[in-house]
Amino acid sequence: MKKILIANRGEIALRVMRSAKEMGIETVAIYSEADRNALFVRYADEAVCVGPPPSAQSYLQGDKIIDICKQLGVDAIHPGYGFLSENADFVRKVKAAGITFIGPSAEAMDMMGDKLSAKATAKKYNVPMIPGSDGAIDDVEEATRLAKQIGFPLLIKASAGGGGKGMRLVEKESEVEEQMKLAISEAISAFGNGAVFIEKYATGPRHIEIQLLADNHGNCVYLFERECSIQRRHQKVIEEAPSSVLTPELRKAMGECAVNVAKACNYSGAGTVEFLLDDNMNFYFLEMNTRLQVEHPVSEMITGLDLVKEQIKVARGEKLSFTQDDLKINGHSIEVRVCAEDPLNNFLPDIGNLKTYRIPSGPGVRVDDSFEEGMDIPIYYDPMIAKLIVHGKDRTEAIEKMLRAIQDYTITGVETTLPFCSFVLKHEAFVSGKFDTGFIPKYFKPEYLSKSNSNEEEVAAIFGAFVAKNLNTSKASVVPNAQSKSKWKLNRV
Repeated sequence: MKKILIANRGEIALRVMRSAKEMGIETVAIYSEADRNALFVRYADEAVCVGPPPSAQSYLQGDKIIDICKQLGVDAIHPGYGFLSENADFVRKVKAAGITFIGPSAEAMDMMGDKLSAKATAKKYNVPMIPGSDGAIDDVEEATRLAKQIGFPLLIKASAGGGGKGMRLVEKESEVEEQMKLAISEAISAFGNGAVFIEKYATGPRHIEIQLLADNHGNCVYLFERECSIQRRHQKVIEEAPSSVLTPELRKAMGECAVNVAKACNYSGAGTVEFLLDDNMNFYFLEMNTRLQVEHPVSEMITGLDLVKEQIKVARGEKLSFTQDDLKINGHSIEVRVCAEDPLNNFLPDIGNLKTYRIPSGPGVRVDDSFEEGMDIPIYYDPMIAKLIVHGKDRTEAIEKMLRAIQDYTITGVETTLPFCSFVLKHEAFVSGKFDTGFIPKYFKPEYLSKSNSNEEEVAAIFGAFVAKNLNTSKASVVPNAQSKSKWKLNRV
C-alpha cells in the first residue's frame, strides 16, 4: 500500500494523513471549494477539488472519488467518520474498482447499519437487550399495547441513522400517538426510512462504548471503554477513558459482549459497540458503529496504540500484533469537542472568522484540528473546530490538566463550547463520577456561564484595584531610581 486517498475533510483527514506519512504512505486529499485553503489540503501529497461546498456535491460524490483514485493510482481509501464511512454501496463500488477500503466489509455494514438488524444479530450471542419491540412498528394501537407492556417512560427510535434524530421520549400513554408520528416524520426526513421501534427508557442511563479492533484472521480484541454520557441533543461533548464507574469484572463482561457482536458480523478493522448502563449497573446493547469514532483519541492515549495505523495494517492483510492479555489501561484520558456553538443559546451553531486561534500545549496535551488563525468556520459542515485531548496518571490529574488546557485555548471571533466544558469539569457531579446522560437538563442553565464570567470579571476588577492602591501607597519604596527598573515589562508587547 503506497498511496491512500482520504475521503473526508477537517481534523480527521489531517489526523489520518499524519499516521500514513509516518508509515511511508503517500496521501491524496479531496476537498470542496469551501475547503480550498484548509490545512489538510496543504498537508497532503496531492489534492483534488471534488465540487462545490455542499456535501452532496462534493464529499458524498462516491463515483467521482473512485474516478480520482483510478486517475492517481491510489491503492486504498480511508473514509474517516461521517460522509461515506458507513455507506455499504460505496464500499462495494470501491472493491469492484480494485481499490482497498480501509474499514469493514459492506456485509458487516449492512448488518450493523440498521439498529433492528443489529439487535437481532447481537441477540443470537446472548448480548443483553433493552426490553422493547422485536421489529419495526407503524401501527399506533399496536405501539400503545406494547408501550403498556414495556412500561413508561420509553423511547420511540428510528431504525436507521443516529445522532438523536427520529428519537422521542414518551412519558405516558396519551403521548404515544403524537410522539410516534413525530418520530416517523423525523426518520423519513433525516434518513429516508420511516421505520421506528420502541424500547424501555432506562433510568439514570450512562453511555458506555467499547472500542474494538479485529483483523481478517479471526482475531478480535477490545481496547477497553469510553464514557460518553455528557451529551447535548443526544450528541457527545465530553468523553473519557476509562469510565469512572466500571469494575474490572463489568469491563470484562462488556468487552467480551462487544467482541461477540463483532464476530457475529465477521467484522474487521476498528469499530465500536455502544452500550447503555443503567443505575443498577446493568448494561444493554445499543448499536455498533462500523467506523473510527470521533472520540478514538482517548482510547489511543490509554493504550498507546495508533488506531489509524492499526486500521491500515488490517487492510493490508496483517494479523494483530498483540492479544487481549497484552493490553493494559495506562492512566486516564479526557477529550472535549471544541465546537463553534453557543452554549448560552441552546448550543446553536455559530459561524464567523477565527480572529484569534491559539492552541494549548504541554505534556499530555493533544489537539486534533485543521484550522489556523484568520480562517473562516464554514457553514456547510459539522461545527467542530477541534478535539482537545489530555492524558494524566489518573482521573484527577486528567481533569486538572484539561482545565488548564481549556484556559490556555484562546479563540475569538466565534462562540465555542469551551466555557461549557470547563463548567462540566468543575461540577461536583462530574468530579465525583455520579452523572448520566441527563447531566445538562439536571445541572446546566445558560445563565450559569454568564454568572461565572461576571464573577471572574468582578474578581479581576477587585484585584486590579488592590494592586493599584498598593502601587500608589508604596511607590517610593518600590522604585528607588529609574536605573534600577526592570526592562521585562517594557519589552512586552
